[in-house]
Amino acid sequence: MTGSTAAPFTADDYRARMERAARAAAETGLAGLLVAPGPDLVWLTGYTPTATTERLTLLVLAPGQDPVLVVPTLEAPDAAKAPGASALTLRDWTDGKDPYAATAALLDASGSFGVSDNAWAMHLLGLQKALPGTSYASLTEALPMLRAVKDAAELKLLAAAGAAADATFEDIRNVPFAGRRESEIAADLDRLLREHGHAQVDFTIVASGPNGANPHHEAGDRVVERGDMVVLDFGGLKDGYGSDTSRTVHVGEPSDEERRVHDLVRAAQEAGFRAVRPGVACQEVDRAARAVIADAGYGEYFIHRTGHGIGVTTHEPPYMIEGEEQPLVPGMCFSVEPGIYLPGRFGVRIEDIVTVTEDGGRRLNDTTREMVIVD
Repeated sequence: MTGSTAAPFTADDYRARMERAARAAAETGLAGLLVAPGPDLVWLTGYTPTATTERLTLLVLAPGQDPVLVVPTLEAPDAAKAPGASALTLRDWTDGKDPYAATAALLDASGSFGVSDNAWAMHLLGLQKALPGTSYASLTEALPMLRAVKDAAELKLLAAAGAAADATFEDIRNVPFAGRRESEIAADLDRLLREHGHAQVDFTIVASGPNGANPHHEAGDRVVERGDMVVLDFGGLKDGYGSDTSRTVHVGEPSDEERRVHDLVRAAQEAGFRAVRPGVACQEVDRAARAVIADAGYGEYFIHRTGHGIGVTTHEPPYMIEGEEQPLVPGMCFSVEPGIYLPGRFGVRIEDIVTVTEDGGRRLNDTTREMVIVD
């Protein structure tokens, strides 16, 4: 079992994150940030409400002001236990009172604010009604790199999650494939991820034979047969940080074409990885991987971006895609996952999580990228 090696983040860690976020807002010309329950709130404060609720919960960050977390009174005791609670002020509101009026008192009445993407429309509309002179932009639009650069502690957690996913692959390659349903193998992946320390499993893609041509195939009742190529893509959260890896295995000996396509994707993945270094635009990682596949005549069958960021969620900015000119910075973590998808036949995808170092990149997944034969 891949156990926990995580040291808990401290109130000082969360204070530094909130200060960094407030500075970033000011540099972007925002009056502040409004953060609803979700990954941004977890990253900034360590607080996750015990249940999804229609009652307003909102972290208010503004340059030169102490952070304030607006919470329903009945949830204030739980919020006060959050790891970052001592680095902020709790302001509670009771049922029957107007939470938008309470929040409006904390805001610049004519300011522009960044709002976490998963804020409820009901709450945003309530604030707009209370403060008609304000304007809002999503955090992904306004501060897409807010969580993108990881510190040493975060990198350690991501590496541990990657190692747990690798251990899961080493185990899954030894289970029977032929004669079993995709859903049964997916259940094995879920169990193994949890045995190796994952508290949350986000996806267990098992795409066999022609299903492999669908990059986001949901594992179903198809029985895996000898001669099938099988795309495995799985991950989730371990100690609050994400894993995500893909390997493509073959049940029995592959054909020459299947081996050739797999080798091509492996070469593209290597090219994408080799393109990673500080200062290079995100799109150059996509271009490097895509060029290998296009030059071999399979360009039309690589139908998705080359990668996505990862952290407290398994998909977040930055994205390795044409048009993304954000330069890579040491500490960024993202997937490099080219693929080829031949409709009605088979698919191949190979994926590692990569972090940017001072002089290049480092993989957080180390299982073999060669063709693996399974039974």
